[in-house]
Amino acid sequence: MEAIVKNDFNFPKQTSHYVGKVRDVYSIGNDYLVMVVSDRISAFDVVLPKGIPFKGQVLNQIAAKFLDATTDILPNWKIAVPDPMVTVGHKCEPFKVEMVIRGYLSGHAWREYKAGKRTICGVAMPDGMVENQKFPEPIITPTTKADEGHDEDISKEEIIAQGLVSREEYEQLETYTRAIFQRGTEIAAKMGLILVDTKYEFGKKNGQIYLMDEIHTPDSSRYFYAAGYEERLAKGEKQKQLSKEFVREWLMDNGFQGLEGQQVPEMTPEIIDGITDRYIELYESITGENFVKATDTDDILSRIEKNVTKCLAEL
Repeated sequence: MEAIVKNDFNFPKQTSHYVGKVRDVYSIGNDYLVMVVSDRISAFDVVLPKGIPFKGQVLNQIAAKFLDATTDILPNWKIAVPDPMVTVGHKCEPFKVEMVIRGYLSGHAWREYKAGKRTICGVAMPDGMVENQKFPEPIITPTTKADEGHDEDISKEEIIAQGLVSREEYEQLETYTRAIFQRGTEIAAKMGLILVDTKYEFGKKNGQIYLMDEIHTPDSSRYFYAAGYEERLAKGEKQKQLSKEFVREWLMDNGFQGLEGQQVPEMTPEIIDGITDRYIELYESITGENFVKATDTDDILSRIEKNVTKCLAEL
């Protein structure tokens, strides 16, 4: 199957088309968005040159399940999933920050810690911790939301001082972030997983805060397998991960970290097939359900256009 890395639809009442690292977002009038989750894959804020078949379907369907599982905490933007790779939802005015929450000292936080830093985004981290150790309480480490290039760490006080979000609304976002992370943690535990860290995006519509975009997918979250976690931690071994980290590690092993002058290693058919298999494994491990590959893959773009047009006509 061909990976879908580019699309350029013209849906009824479409007013704009935004191309993100992985998602194409179409504005429909003033009220709705069509989010097409492509098969593009990014790492170190760089879109890699080849797509991963079925990756878009995996991400879109995981996100839909977790959005449905958090509607009692706050409303979210999702209205319908008319195609395996598409979500249609409410158009919101996004907050200009992403809410990153970390239950464990991993990834970017660990790299900062290992470099000697004991605060991240204005939040103190205890001395004497080791990689992948659980924090006493989850910490929120927000980032700016960059349209292009790298998101930047920013503290709560800087967000408020710069007027990116009011203090009252920011504190509401923190409350929602902790509640959604707790829900995700509980669901992961039932699957034998640990939700390590993740990020959420929020927006407003008619004065109401909505949860936006994807949640708890392997692109936005890091998971460990719970079995063997303590033993690996005690021995200082790497944790068995369920996240996109395996892609980052493959890139780093081949001399690429998104820095100027570095070349993305060759993405052979074997590498691409292996990444597809890992994403399907992620889906099945996170949801506890078998992944059913979308049918009608001969012309995926026509399938998407037909399904979305029908959905919009019914809104």
